[in-house]
Amino acid sequence: MPIRLTNSLTRAKEEFVPLDPANVRMYVCGPTVYDFAHIGNARPAIVFDVLFRLLRHEYGDAHVTYVRNITDVDDKINARAAEIAANSGMSVEQARAELTATTERQYIEDVTALGCLPPTVSPRATQHIGEMIALIEQLIADGHAYAADGHVLFDVASDPGYGKLSRRSTDDMIAGARVEVAPYKKGAMDFVLWKPSDDATPGWDSPWGRGRPGWHIECSAMAGKYLGDTFDIHGGGIDLQFPHHENEIAQSECAHHKPYVKMWLHNGFLQVEGEKMSKSQGNFFTIRELLADWPGEVLRFNMLRTHYRQPIDFTFAGLRESWKMLERWYAVTEPLANPAPDAVFLDALRDDLNTPAAIAALHQADDLALAGGLGFLGFSNVQMKIAAKTEVDTVAIADAITARNAARKAKNFAESDRIRDELLAKGIVLKDTPQGTTWEVKR
Repeated sequence: MPIRLTNSLTRAKEEFVPLDPANVRMYVCGPTVYDFAHIGNARPAIVFDVLFRLLRHEYGDAHVTYVRNITDVDDKINARAAEIAANSGMSVEQARAELTATTERQYIEDVTALGCLPPTVSPRATQHIGEMIALIEQLIADGHAYAADGHVLFDVASDPGYGKLSRRSTDDMIAGARVEVAPYKKGAMDFVLWKPSDDATPGWDSPWGRGRPGWHIECSAMAGKYLGDTFDIHGGGIDLQFPHHENEIAQSECAHHKPYVKMWLHNGFLQVEGEKMSKSQGNFFTIRELLADWPGEVLRFNMLRTHYRQPIDFTFAGLRESWKMLERWYAVTEPLANPAPDAVFLDALRDDLNTPAAIAALHQADDLALAGGLGFLGFSNVQMKIAAKTEVDTVAIADAITARNAARKAKNFAESDRIRDELLAKGIVLKDTPQGTTWEVKR
């Protein structure tokens, strides 16, 4: 049975036929590295890891290239870096470099704990400024972009195909893109390719002055460098379909005059306990926080019980059920390192990554080890055992909380975060409440 995937561009399930079976190419939008990744970020990492594994199974490990980028230049990053610099004596650029390197490492640790293989290439945006500038220059030369007031903007009116991915009306696109009104823009929908940086903001020299790239141009430049002008699959969360992926298509196709991506795949939204995840609702969880309480395989398996294109309600009842299910399976088998999946299981995955059907096939299987090579039951059952809580030094924890509170009062957020992360590494999770800071041991 061939692989069939739902293409967001055509809204149809299509047979996947790679442009080159000897070089199957996939790009997935990765994290913006300024803080711990939240559980919503885990879903695309897990979903496209399953697809990566399936493609490697079908075409051979050496014939699949998977690129997942790291966005390490962004206004949120710059704001956090400026905050760190103000309290540490570092320059803003030093703070940005340290912040992004630390956060990237944390992200890799977290998704690895979720059973995700490393991508073939994991490029950083700041390593590809030259490619971005070259792409912008091409767009200007072809009449699809213009410089204005230190900025360079993509001229949306120059692209008659703009909107073909999201299929939104102009009014919906304006609302969805949170359009910035600026006197230097020709059209309301025009989006930034390059923007100026002041002396206190990280920036790079360019033909348009010292500045930094807009978000959308990063992915087009990195995808083009590692996968070519046209490649097989581009994935990401449904929240990125517009404006990010729409803008990627526009700038890439207008620069190269050929289709950008053959198939677009988007995973559905994630909510927590029936509500949109937000810090104000108190239902915002990082991957790191959840891993302190739940084995990575439980988190992964719980995600895969819902089809990737459907919305998922992430609940703790669901986690408990997933844990029990895995414990029952592990009671009768120990997964092999690289087992060969059976036809029913594989066909379910070939059918638009139908992980719920694949899990149902496991219930009927004689050998549950068949799924390990594709990221199901691929860990050790040692991880499924509930670890006894170790004894903790309550006095040392109290002293650490006191030191952290003093650092926060002094606005030394780098030291405050260091203390929090050091405790977290020991299994101590801090909770800041209006009544003060509490802690608990997580395993």
